[in-house]
Amino acid sequence: MNRISSFRAALVVLVPMMAIALGGAALAQSPAPSASPAASPAASPAPAASPTPAPAASVAPVPPPAETKSPADPPATAQSPSPPPPAVSVQTADPFGEEFTLAPKKVVIMKGTANWDAAFDTLIESFKALTALLDKQGIKASGNSMIVYTSTDDNGFTYLAQIPVDQEPKNLAKNMSMGNSPDGKALKFVHRGSYDNMDNTYEAITNHLDDKKLEAKDTFIEEYITDPLKTAEDKLVINVYVPLK
Repeated sequence: MNRISSFRAALVVLVPMMAIALGGAALAQSPAPSASPAASPAASPAPAASPTPAPAASVAPVPPPAETKSPADPPATAQSPSPPPPAVSVQTADPFGEEFTLAPKKVVIMKGTANWDAAFDTLIESFKALTALLDKQGIKASGNSMIVYTSTDDNGFTYLAQIPVDQEPKNLAKNMSMGNSPDGKALKFVHRGSYDNMDNTYEAITNHLDDKKLEAKDTFIEEYITDPLKTAEDKLVINVYVPLK
């Protein structure tokens, strides 16, 4: 959650002190001087003294009220819009029995046989041989490595190790050839984990076919999404395709 800091301006009001200097009280008019006792009865009364006008009261100028000032709000810090938080990656359920159409690919093929006890090691040796052939001739794989099981029994199985290529390699060994990978409609399943745990996956596949009353061909394909030569066996991700009749 992005925290956005904001500033709140403190409003300070300066109350002006209006100093009004009032002048002294207006001077009172001076009383007329009292007349001297008459020297004689006939003496004319002294004329009354002209009153001296009182000076105007001196009033200090009143200063205009001081301007009320508010301190300027601190400038808001310009903030770039924060990027949205990364989307949470949600692990969705792997496809299980999803209908899929296999497209044929040009592949270099190595034929082999293996017993169940050393099945994975045998498959790895086939992938190594095919990879060494391609590396020697500077040819890069154009897709994921595959195993096509052509027959199985209680003791072992026969298989075709396949690597898709765009360029046909030369000087193939006797058990190697060029061809196309399987194509057509199939059901897709996903296995995660070691090859030794494939039995659980295939048991679930068999139960799925029985429940759906689907009839599969006598072959099935494993596509190694993770490179079996570089990935720890317990981290393997393998798509299993079951072609349907």
